[in-house]
This record gives sequence, structure tokens and C-alpha cells, in this order.
Amino acid sequence: MTTVTPREARRCYNAHHPVHAAYYFAPEHDAHYARLGLAPGPMAYLAGRAAPLGPCTPGVVSAAFYTFHPALVARLLPQAWRAAPPERILRTRLDIVDACLTRLLGPQAVRSAEMAEAAELALAAAEACAHPGRPLATANADLPTPAPAHLALWHATTLLREHRGAGHISALMSAELDGLEALVTHTATGTSWRPAFLQRTRGWSVQEWADARARLCEKGLLGADGDLTDRGTELRRALEADTDRLDAAPYRHLGPARTARLTELATAFTKVVLAGGGMPLRDIGRT
Repeated sequence: MTTVTPREARRCYNAHHPVHAAYYFAPEHDAHYARLGLAPGPMAYLAGRAAPLGPCTPGVVSAAFYTFHPALVARLLPQAWRAAPPERILRTRLDIVDACLTRLLGPQAVRSAEMAEAAELALAAAEACAHPGRPLATANADLPTPAPAHLALWHATTLLREHRGAGHISALMSAELDGLEALVTHTATGTSWRPAFLQRTRGWSVQEWADARARLCEKGLLGADGDLTDRGTELRRALEADTDRLDAAPYRHLGPARTARLTELATAFTKVVLAGGGMPLRDIGRT
């Protein structure tokens, strides 16, 4: 009996993730949330992503998000809940996704048979998302599946994204990396965000970032130049392998043929999203 390999599962995730992530970078994101009284940037991001949890405390959100400075969350989140209740934020979130994906993909694509098929496959994969220890995935799974198909696809990719993210946090905790150390080692791979972008959006100061680098040097994970040591490189490789292992269930449930088909469909949509500037990679430092 054939099964989906970790490489195939990750390829599928990488194919559909930009369709989900474009929402965070869309001009509609800050514009729509601003009408609710949410400040652009971290406040809008925190409120929109945390809204499925309900009007919970900042500590709960800091724990679930892991890499955000608790002081930033404690300052912004109570203001967000006072500006708009989570139920209203969730309705606005779907309006943003509708506007964003329709603009990037075009009205014909969001109504296409390929979109409906991709949504069906992604929802089927999400059926196997494990819930224990994954609060954001679970909270989103408790929401009704929206219609039409492009909103259903985004909902499914949100479940898959939060499922993988929680597994990654588990791997980070097992490796005894705190949230800031996770960010620093991730940027040190040279294939991720710029430190300045993460400091600004996650609420960490330059000094806190430097202190984390010093701790990582003491652990033998970073060199004096800030690059990963051989030990640090191996740790990051192991983290990704652990994340793949903890994220395998949705794609095993889908099976090889349907995983390959979802990868094919999502890749086509992602190419259009990226060509339309849906992920501003130069601004955030992705290479």
C-alpha cells in the first residue's frame, strides 16, 4: 500500500499555503479591519487570527502564537476586543478573503470547477487534522465551512496551516527553543524573514534580539557572526523533519493521488497569487 511521503506532504502544504497567507498581506486586510477600529499591522493581525478563540485573554493568545512578545499582545489585544467583538471580526475576515482572492485570481477562477475541486480536496485533508494540543486549528474547525468555494478553500487551508503550526511549536518546545530563539534561528537559515521585519511585527526590541543571539551562541547553535553552526543547521533540519512528521496525517488521509491533485491545483492558484503580488516577498525579506 502506497502512502504520502513527508516530502510530498510538504510540497502540497507549500503549494496551498500562499493562498491562505495572501490574506495577511492584502491591502483589504488593514483597510477592512480599520473600519472596525483595529489599527493596521500587529493589532489587526492578532485580532483576525485569534478571533476564532473568542474574546480570550492575551496570555492565551501569546501561548498559542508562541513567537509574539507577550507585552505586545497584552497591549493590543484588549484594545482590539473593545473595538470589535470576535464574531464581527470573523465576518469581516471572510469579506477580506473574498475581496483579496477575487482580486488576485479573478472572478472566473474563484467560480471555476478547479476551485471547487481544490476546496473539496483541502477540506477532505483537513478532516484528519488532529485537535488535541492545537488550539488555533481546533477553534477554526469549530467554525462553519463558508461558501462559495474560494472561501471554503481558504477555510480549509487555514485549518491545515494552524495544524502544521501547532506541530512546529511542539517541535520547538521539545528542542527547548523559546519563541524569540525560534525566530532568530529561523532567520539565520537565510531563507526566511528579515530580523527587522520580525522585530517590528512581533514586538521584539533590537536588544532582546541581540540577547537571544547571545544565548544561542552559548548553546552552540549560532556563531559569533550570527550564522548557524553545524549544530544549529542540524537542529533546524531536525525541527522541519519533526514538523513534517507531526503534520503528516491530513495528507495520509487524502492519499497519494488526491494529494498530488491538490498540489497541482493549488500550485496553479499560487502562481497567480504570487504573480499578482499577493506575497510581498521583497518587503518582508523572503528569498
